[in-house]
Amino acid sequence: MVATVDVRHETLRRLKSGTGKLATAALRELDADYRWFGELPAQERSWVGTVAQAGITSFVSWYANPTGTYRGALEIFAAAPPELTRSVSLQHTLSIVRTVVKVVEDNADELAAVGGEAHLREAILRYSREVAFSAAEVYARAAETRGAWDARLEALVIDALVRGEVDDDLPSRAAALGWKPGPTLVVVGRTHGPLGETQSAELRRSMRRAATGAMVGIHGEDLIVIARSDQDLRELASSIMESFGPGPVVIGPPAVTLLEVARSARAAFAGVVAAPAWSLSPRPVLADDLLPERVLVGDTGARDRLISIAYDPIVRAGGSLQETVATFLDCGRSLELSARTMFVHANTVRYRLKKVSELTGWDVLSTRDAHVLETAFALGRLRDAGRASL
Repeated sequence: MVATVDVRHETLRRLKSGTGKLATAALRELDADYRWFGELPAQERSWVGTVAQAGITSFVSWYANPTGTYRGALEIFAAAPPELTRSVSLQHTLSIVRTVVKVVEDNADELAAVGGEAHLREAILRYSREVAFSAAEVYARAAETRGAWDARLEALVIDALVRGEVDDDLPSRAAALGWKPGPTLVVVGRTHGPLGETQSAELRRSMRRAATGAMVGIHGEDLIVIARSDQDLRELASSIMESFGPGPVVIGPPAVTLLEVARSARAAFAGVVAAPAWSLSPRPVLADDLLPERVLVGDTGARDRLISIAYDPIVRAGGSLQETVATFLDCGRSLELSARTMFVHANTVRYRLKKVSELTGWDVLSTRDAHVLETAFALGRLRDAGRASL
């Protein structure tokens, strides 16, 4: 539909004089038709109003020169802050565009010069199509920028946690990634070989499908997952195992605060290094089940923890428990030889060892548990000897 020059000029004049009225009508339509608009905070409602006003102004400019350079949604969104793309989705933005188009279309008979009604409606349809496509481009660019920023922030947070540098700013940075204090799973392992950008992005998406807001760190072929979740953490760990490559996969100690997450991450990394020393270690394995091996690779935290949970409780219990465990281990884990050495019945030795199991959770009659207690006793004696010499 072609309009004469005079008709176009008159229609353009009417559009320019009616922009304020159209913007007000568009906001009324949004308030009446869309519940989400009414639930927006005042500031964000103001942003949407700015976008609606800009949309009408942009249409008027486009109508004045439809063959000129047109920046589409970039022009509309220029007056609104970048945060708008976070609080108002693309779907809602298209609703704004449709509302603006509808308002102009509803007022076409009043706005258009005589004989220009059909031409104005055709122009509205062409404009709405161009804006819809360019709005999608704006949101795609915003998502790309936000994704790059989130990736940098995620790497910064994980690096700080692994290094144990939990400062006052870290909680807010972690919160920006969706983490909040609560039961947190920390898992460390290896990837399936070197990963490119596409593979890394897919790995992150996979982890976040399993645990919303999971933080994923990829350093070379090292992989760490930090997932805040209210579901069973062992089940969560099992659900993400396929994402890890060959080699040990270690679950860090339970964590709730960021400081505990940092400790858990360091314990898990030490566990990955130490796990090969235990040929029968399960996969995944708890970092606390690798305490003796972690001591061997120089993990002082593992040394202190092993002494505190496997040696000190037995010493504090008093009586003959410490002597019985020490004798049993020194006698090659033989009940009969231990009994003869201490001049007691074998059943007495068995009874005392059962008490140790109830006290510590380790059964010295088990080969693996005996190894844990033997290491703990050796470390405890060294610590006690060092204190005595001071």
